[in-house]
Amino acid sequence: MDDEVETQQVVRNIAHKIIAIAAGEAHTLLLSGDGKVYSWGRGMFGRLGNGSESDETMPVPIKLESSGPVMEKDVNFVAVAAGAYHSLALSDDGSVWGWGYNTYSQLGFDGGNVSVPRQLDKLIELSSPQSLGDNSEEKVTTPLKVSSIEAGGMMSLAIDNLGTLWMWGNCPCPTSSPDEPFSFASISSPVPVYDFYGHTVVKVACGNEHVIALVSPGETHTGDNLICYSWGNNNHGQLGLGDTESRSQPQIVSTFNEESSWAPYDVACGAYHTVVLTLKKRPRDTLESFCWTFGQGENGQLGHGTTQNTFLPERIENLPEHAYYVSVDCGLFHTSLVSSSGDVWSWGMEKGLGLCPDVSFSGINHGDAILPLQIPYDGPGRPKFPSPVEVACGAAHTVLVADSGYKVWSWGRGRSGVLGDGKMTDSYFPTMVLWPPLLEDFKDGLHLQSTPENSNKAVNEKNLGNEDVSDVIDTKLSALTEEMKHLQSKLSNMERYTRILHASLFGKPFNQERDIPSYLLDSGNFDIAKEWENMLELADVKELRRLEMFYRNMVGGVKDKLMKRKIKEIVRECMQSSTANAMPN
Repeated sequence: MDDEVETQQVVRNIAHKIIAIAAGEAHTLLLSGDGKVYSWGRGMFGRLGNGSESDETMPVPIKLESSGPVMEKDVNFVAVAAGAYHSLALSDDGSVWGWGYNTYSQLGFDGGNVSVPRQLDKLIELSSPQSLGDNSEEKVTTPLKVSSIEAGGMMSLAIDNLGTLWMWGNCPCPTSSPDEPFSFASISSPVPVYDFYGHTVVKVACGNEHVIALVSPGETHTGDNLICYSWGNNNHGQLGLGDTESRSQPQIVSTFNEESSWAPYDVACGAYHTVVLTLKKRPRDTLESFCWTFGQGENGQLGHGTTQNTFLPERIENLPEHAYYVSVDCGLFHTSLVSSSGDVWSWGMEKGLGLCPDVSFSGINHGDAILPLQIPYDGPGRPKFPSPVEVACGAAHTVLVADSGYKVWSWGRGRSGVLGDGKMTDSYFPTMVLWPPLLEDFKDGLHLQSTPENSNKAVNEKNLGNEDVSDVIDTKLSALTEEMKHLQSKLSNMERYTRILHASLFGKPFNQERDIPSYLLDSGNFDIAKEWENMLELADVKELRRLEMFYRNMVGGVKDKLMKRKIKEIVRECMQSSTANAMPN
């Protein structure tokens, strides 16, 4: 029996392992080890894929339409991607599913938004252009199978098993002559990028209106011989081509061409900036990464210590030497980077992104981060995250998977439940996402306790069928989940009230770890007189003057209100007296 329980425990853990994450404008997708996709954050346009447009403050599973030819239990997802307001998921059979915003046909079909995943039928009917160049009947009839997906802004991309890149949604229009103006068009049916015919596309990323791809110089990808291409809108120099001229077709970024000594291995795009991770080409003594950025730098998102735009790739010099970077991603105007040793850095726009603990304070530390700032794991003394896996950036939030995929943190803007911690408040420190979901964790606990020795199970099986038991459990779990959401909402309101009151009194945001006395945390008792005396003792002259002004304003307001009420009472008494005297005898 112990072996059975141990096996069930292993299965539960695999289901709770996080394989991949992706972040949109204000929502996040999570892929679990059992091939399921979860989402949370803003639900507008149906981007969460759960059949609703309501916001979710914690991870919820997406829902497939059971009336279709494919049932939910038959689909095993292996990858996820998020655009601004739409979502994509890739199944192990190579099929692509999309949901959310569809104004630019970024879901791969004409029509409106959808709130549940829909399979991209047109992609199934296509064949890779590389197979079309071969006379072999076997290759011509071989159906296309997608191996990876990507999304950004209002655009969607996919790479098939032969290394062909496909695009749909709001895409740059290829031109037949240099005189044609640069433009975008809504493409509902995926089209291949013919410029890469005879090459293998290995990695791709896209921002609001630009695309970056890592492509092999020959037909196959071997070693570290990738070449970086860029095309699309270039109004801020985000293509890294040395100017601000937009390109309708892929161009080689000369810094990372075939003759370069740098080998690019990962790319990421913000709204108008780009990040490329490279290694030194072989022979090399150490596995050491280098981070390059270019494009818009107005908010410090390039990490070079300035707010200037950069039209060519430049290395970030303020990162530690001999680090290997395992993941990088960009928000609209910020960038996050993770090393294999568990260090996490962020830079760029400060508002609501939680780039460092000090940004929540006013004064000299307030503003954008123009250089990389390290994100602490558990306070200044423990800056590293254990066994990091992947980072994803939304418009104003960041999500990090670590602990070998079993834990996930988030920070930044919390409105609409974007942080997945059950709240709707901003966080300048990493906060734990509620993973695994309460519902799933509780079901696992019930399943593990259901042993032959458990008399409750025998009673349940005797009196109820399996489906009836499942219905009862689901009903109770749903009620518990709703109660938890209600409690989280009350907690968020209390925290919001505390922050407003604290800011009014002290002129700075409330910090739970710093501003709550230790004896209150330990004992639950609070001596208001003692705490007031300690606060006055520790306050400087500026803080005392602020408290004095606050007190004067408060007392003045009370006196003013009392005076107004007294005047109203006198007027009311005079009116009553006048009315009584005017009445006839």
